[in-house]
Amino acid sequence: MKLDAIYFLLIQEEDRRLKRLDLKVMDAEKENMEPTNSEEEGVNEVTYAAAIPSTIGKKKKLIIMDINGILAIAVRYPVPGGASFPGRWTIAKRPFCEDFLHFCFERFDVGIWTSRAKADYLDQIVDYLLGDMKKKLLFVWDRSHCFRTGFMTPENRYKPLLCKDLKKVWENDWPNQPSVVKGYYNESNTLLVDDSPNKALLNPSHTAIFPHSYTESTMMNDQSLGPGGDLREYLEGLARADEDVRTYVEDHPYGQKAIDHTNSNWQVYSGIIRALSRHS
Repeated sequence: MKLDAIYFLLIQEEDRRLKRLDLKVMDAEKENMEPTNSEEEGVNEVTYAAAIPSTIGKKKKLIIMDINGILAIAVRYPVPGGASFPGRWTIAKRPFCEDFLHFCFERFDVGIWTSRAKADYLDQIVDYLLGDMKKKLLFVWDRSHCFRTGFMTPENRYKPLLCKDLKKVWENDWPNQPSVVKGYYNESNTLLVDDSPNKALLNPSHTAIFPHSYTESTMMNDQSLGPGGDLREYLEGLARADEDVRTYVEDHPYGQKAIDHTNSNWQVYSGIIRALSRHS
């Protein structure tokens, strides 16, 4: 949605709310009463909400983002605009990455979950990508937080199949986040954003989206994180939606398909799911 259209909708919303306040004042006057302080304060709140597009008045949903393929590209050779890290790693930020992160923090609680090992200079990479915004993250999780299935991925028989089990998030005690109550995050308000559909193999349906990967071949013309970009527009809609995450995701298909019976490797994946369910 274009910015001017957003502001137009916000102005309409403000007008409707002010009209409701006027009706309350008129009712109070009919009864020889003065409007309460809370009603008067409501005008200021409406004005602020109209000035800053946000989710004021709503509890924020949680988005959990991968790094490689979503916020950046990580390769072992030089790429244009990339930063060098030990171990011959090069990390190149996706276009509009910083602006996109500001956008996300305004509208969501945000966590980072990568299948990268912490020893692979994860802290330095997060510092590079987020800078001072790092302190706003709910968490940064690495490979050690992933579920090791004991299987290899059907797409690459040399690559272990690791899953990001959202139950670990929903059942977390949040010892370093005293303002977060255990159980607040659940399948109704949590969205995993990952470019690998198999990472969500064990999660409830419609709790993840799978954008197409940001790669070296797409990096020159990529606009997904920028104003009007497909991922940014999708998340803008989610932030404003009254329905829960699962309903929104089901009603708004986006990116790659989740792994289901239409997947070319479904016979393998369904066998993995059955095997893991017997040991859960």
